[in-house]
Amino acid sequence: MKVAFFDTKPYDIPSFDRYGKEQGITFKYFETKLNEDTVDLANGYDAVCAFVNDTVDATVIDRLVAMNIRVLALRCAGFNNVDMKYAYGKIHVLRVPAYSPYAVAEHAMALLLTSIRRIHKAYIRSRDFNFSLSGLTGFDLYGKTVGVIGTGRIGRVFIDICRGFGMKVLAYDKFPAKGLDNGDTIKYVELDELFANSDIISLHCPLTDETYHTIDEVSLDKCKKGVVILNTSRGALVDASALLEGIKSRKVGAACLDVYEEESDLFFEDNSGHIMEDDVLARLISMPNVIVTSHQAFLTEEALENIAETTVENLVGFFEKGQCPNELCYRCGGTEDCKDGKCF
Repeated sequence: MKVAFFDTKPYDIPSFDRYGKEQGITFKYFETKLNEDTVDLANGYDAVCAFVNDTVDATVIDRLVAMNIRVLALRCAGFNNVDMKYAYGKIHVLRVPAYSPYAVAEHAMALLLTSIRRIHKAYIRSRDFNFSLSGLTGFDLYGKTVGVIGTGRIGRVFIDICRGFGMKVLAYDKFPAKGLDNGDTIKYVELDELFANSDIISLHCPLTDETYHTIDEVSLDKCKKGVVILNTSRGALVDASALLEGIKSRKVGAACLDVYEEESDLFFEDNSGHIMEDDVLARLISMPNVIVTSHQAFLTEEALENIAETTVENLVGFFEKGQCPNELCYRCGGTEDCKDGKCF
């Protein structure tokens, strides 16, 4: 089996080569992203492997189908970059629904601690032998209330971490996890109550039409003054312009972002020699109370191994058995795995 692998980074190759070799899969690695200008590179391959910032729209899907490519294997959990409605009946879309929830949850907490304890600022100062403590005052997490939007595997791991710090948890999920709400330190509430009572809000949900701009001008207006916003899920969960205005007005006390709504042409690349044309991102990065990392929450050795192993298992399962439990299906609304393992 030959697979065209798009948006390749050096850290992808070792795990995919190892698991691919074990299963007789040969990956051809392309550094370019998958889009209508590059899709023809997949000609002659059995499947395509794509990542979060590849563009799989109607044009790309039509070209893949014309080249007799039946499978799109996403090496990620999110699939908002795929036109699932158009893909239905044309190409099978497989994904990695979970890899290391600990990687993402731990990164979210690392961002939070770095921000509220001014660790990034202290590090820069000490490099210049400046050991002044002025301006480095933070606050305790113990006793604070964290609002967690999305209580899937990552959200629940983040909740466990927060509980270890002695925090109270307000949770929201369209499909609450059984047994999570203990009626005391962890409670499911409606979004308005979560916004009004949380000192910190962390996003751990997929991007759908319903969750688009969960954090916007309206929701920020409902929040406490000085609220800290964390986003390690999908960029468009947060209206970046509204967030910027919230920071400027002092409504938002701090923001920690591992994802950004318009990241596709920026993240995962070295843009240090270029002028930043995205004014909103440039302003956010310039703010003293904002930390931006480049969509790296997933990037641990364990997660990379899990991603490669599951992607290869998905491909083998589909080509050998004709179905895959991690197939996405527009018939199921495009927001959950197909119940019977068959998209069409």
